[in-house]
Amino acid sequence: MEPIVLVDKSIFPDDELIFSIIGEKQILWKQIMQYLHDQYPDITEVWNFYNDGKCWLFRAIRKKKTVFWLGVIKDGFRMTFYLADKAEPMIEDSTISEEVKNIFRNAKPSKFGRAVTIMIQRDHDVEAVKTLIELKLKLK
Repeated sequence: MEPIVLVDKSIFPDDELIFSIIGEKQILWKQIMQYLHDQYPDITEVWNFYNDGKCWLFRAIRKKKTVFWLGVIKDGFRMTFYLADKAEPMIEDSTISEEVKNIFRNAKPSKFGRAVTIMIQRDHDVEAVKTLIELKLKLK
């Protein structure tokens, strides 16, 4: 997996820095953030530097629930959702791609759930993210 590139604790990730790294993928970034702001204005967005991974990660939070984690990589970004086993029927019944369903099916369970990580490359990845956000927020 491509390493996170925001590794300098002294440099806070702002849009200018992020867009200089992700390049043309900023269109996809803006689509996801616009969706988040329009559909879920109660979601809090937080950038934190994590010493265990020695990098900056973006975290979207609703109340106390983490919706997803986002890491910036060279020429793009990836998003990770931790979904409980009880999400399986919702994922299977969703319109999400077979590729993403397989990521969930093959993910090893952890105390946080099964990790579903998507490299954001194309428009259909944005649609998958929207679906995963909806599913995550429906889970109790």
